[in-house]
Amino acid sequence: MGRVQEILETMTATTANIAGVVEKQKQSGKKIVGVLPVYAPEALVHAAGMFPAGCWGGVTTISRAAKYLPPFACTIMQGVMEFAESGVYKNLDAFLVPAPCDTLKAISQNLIYACKDKKVIIISYPQNNKMECAVSYTKTELAKVRAKLEELCGQKIPDAKINESLDIYNAHSAAMMEFFKIVSAKPGIVSAVQRHALVKAGYFMLKEEHTRLVSDLNKLLAEAPAPSWKGKKIVLAGIMAEPNNVLELFDEFKLAVAADELAQETRQFRTPFPQGNDPMERMARQWQNIECCSVVLDAEKKRAKHIADMAVENKADGIIYCQMKFCDPEEFDFPSVAEACKNRNIPLLNLEIDQLSESTGQARTRIQAFSEQIGA
Repeated sequence: MGRVQEILETMTATTANIAGVVEKQKQSGKKIVGVLPVYAPEALVHAAGMFPAGCWGGVTTISRAAKYLPPFACTIMQGVMEFAESGVYKNLDAFLVPAPCDTLKAISQNLIYACKDKKVIIISYPQNNKMECAVSYTKTELAKVRAKLEELCGQKIPDAKINESLDIYNAHSAAMMEFFKIVSAKPGIVSAVQRHALVKAGYFMLKEEHTRLVSDLNKLLAEAPAPSWKGKKIVLAGIMAEPNNVLELFDEFKLAVAADELAQETRQFRTPFPQGNDPMERMARQWQNIECCSVVLDAEKKRAKHIADMAVENKADGIIYCQMKFCDPEEFDFPSVAEACKNRNIPLLNLEIDQLSESTGQARTRIQAFSEQIGA
């Protein structure tokens, strides 16, 4: 398993030294674009020859961000604004900001004010993505993003180059979905911390490089014998499962992540770009195909059934709904998820995630109690 550990350690080292990774790309002469959640058209940044870097907040103490956001705003966005004000994003040349929720709409304007030396590129997706007019609107928005990225990089981005990047991102998504499938079938073969590190590293590596490493890992894990697992299997749902000290509790109480529905993880990979010659059409159709997500219209509440089905299909013993603190879209979805789990007799834990706090006392108690409940 030497090569397996080598790959996993590469992923962990990348997430532990994000500033160094970005600095290295900057020194190579590349322009850096900070990509905010949830579905920013990152492939356009890649096609332009620039380096996309994920901006999903992080553990910090809020002081300067308080002038932009109230204390009850999403903790991811509070972290983003604190980093913007404190110089963490000094190497970025631009931000790419989707606006699927009210807080992200505000963040786009706050970044314009806080980071006057950086271009802020905004894309507004239609939340009712199933109408045909939504495709036309999305293509218009993508064209605006493309034009602004061309201004930033100083050259046109050809259709052929965008199609090439979309295919690269599709290959990456396929490798990630294969990874999730393998670790679900072999609980314990990687830890919850390692699983997350592999996903997160993809936000700070070129997709070709990350895909190569994940594909190598998939082959090794597929050939490796399944460990003798004496714990339980869980499904994670929500926006994200950070910071790491929460993931460490899953490992401590022997809760293997069989699958996830997290916005930072599987939701990014499960909907590929359809094939075609027009890259704007491909990207707009991909948005139209996205379902079961808290930031996309879900009038039929398909997401609740989807989460419950994931638990059944992956033979999970329970679901942990990682409720991002002060995230309204996720709070709105929870009652329907709870009802779907109740109807299927699936144990469910609503675990509040506060990315700004490293305290795990309450989380420890609740996760331990949940592990005992599903183990009974």
